[in-house]
Amino acid sequence: MSDDEPVPIGVKLGSTRTVIAYPDDDGEIQTIRTLTCLATYEDALTGEERVLYGEEAATEYPDEVQFMLRSGLPEDEERAELTKTFFEEVIDANDVPENSGVVYAIPTIDNPEGLANLEEVIEESSIGQALVESYPESLCGAIPARGDDLEAIEEIFVAVNMGSTNLEASGYRRGEQLAPFTTGAVTGNEVDRMIANYVEEETQGRVNIDTQTAREYKEEHADFDSFEPFTDIIQQPGGGSHEFTIERSVMDACNEYLDDAVEEFCNTFLPELANDYMKVYQLALDNRIVLTGGMACIPGIVEEFEKRVSAELDREVEAVAADHPDISPSLGAQRIAGRLVDNA
Repeated sequence: MSDDEPVPIGVKLGSTRTVIAYPDDDGEIQTIRTLTCLATYEDALTGEERVLYGEEAATEYPDEVQFMLRSGLPEDEERAELTKTFFEEVIDANDVPENSGVVYAIPTIDNPEGLANLEEVIEESSIGQALVESYPESLCGAIPARGDDLEAIEEIFVAVNMGSTNLEASGYRRGEQLAPFTTGAVTGNEVDRMIANYVEEETQGRVNIDTQTAREYKEEHADFDSFEPFTDIIQQPGGGSHEFTIERSVMDACNEYLDDAVEEFCNTFLPELANDYMKVYQLALDNRIVLTGGMACIPGIVEEFEKRVSAELDREVEAVAADHPDISPSLGAQRIAGRLVDNA
C-alpha cells in the first residue's frame, strides 16, 4: 500500500466495546478493541479537564465512567458529544490514519434520532478523508464467517446478531437486507443482570455482585460444552473474606437467554421473513445461519443454537460463527472498505 493510498478501515462503535480494524504497513490486519466509555478528571497541576477512555476509565473511575452507547446509539446531543470525544481520543491515542476509507458497522435499530446522532459522530470524525460508508452490523459480522473475502455479499442467508443491547435478525439476498428484526427484550446486558441476581440466590444472599463482575463471570466461565463450577472471594465489611463457589448461576442465565433468542428467532422473525420473502426464507434455511455479537463468543453456543432451532422448526438447520464473533463486524467492514477504496 503506497503512502498516498487511503487505508481501508472498519469500525464498530458498540454499546459495550468499540473495535477498529485496519492493515498495518505489512498488510496484516490489526484491531483496536476498547470499552466504549469515558471519564473526565481535573489535572492536579493545571486544573485542566483530562479525558480517560476504555478499560482505564472503567477501572480508575467506576462511579463516574459513562457508557454513552448503552442503548446501542447516542440517544441525545449530550451522548453524541461524549461519543465524539471518546472516538477522537481512541483515534488519536492509536494513530489511526486520517487518509482512509472507513466503513462503519451500524446496528439495525428503529431510532431515527439516535441514527442521526451516530451519523453526526461519523461525519465529524477525523478519519475517513477518502470515503465514509455504513452497512448493517449483522452483514459485516457475517462476512468473516462465510469466507476469506466478500463471499457473503453474493449469497442468500440469515444472520443473527447477539448483542449487548439488542437481538437482531435479518435476511440477506446478495447484500440486500430483508425483513430486519430487532428486540431489546433479549440482550447480553440482561444476562449480566440475571447472573448477578442468581449469584445472590445461589449464595443465599451472602454475595452481591455488580453487573460488571457478572459480565466478567460470563465472559470467563460461560460454556455450553463443558462449564465447570468456579470459586471467587469477596472482602466482607469490617474485615475478613468469604470464598464461594458458583455452580448454576452463570449457565442458568445463559440457557434462559438462548431459549428466549431461539423463541424470538423462530416464532417472530422467521414468520415475518417467510411472509414477505418466501423464496428467500426457504433458501436461507438451506444455508448456514450466521451468529455474530458478543454472546456468540460463548463456547458451544453455535451448536446449541443449531440444536434448539432445529427442534423448534422440526427440521435440520446449520449455524456458523466467525472465530471471533465480537470483532467480526469490524473485520467485515474493513473488507468492504478495502473493496470500496480499490474501486474509488
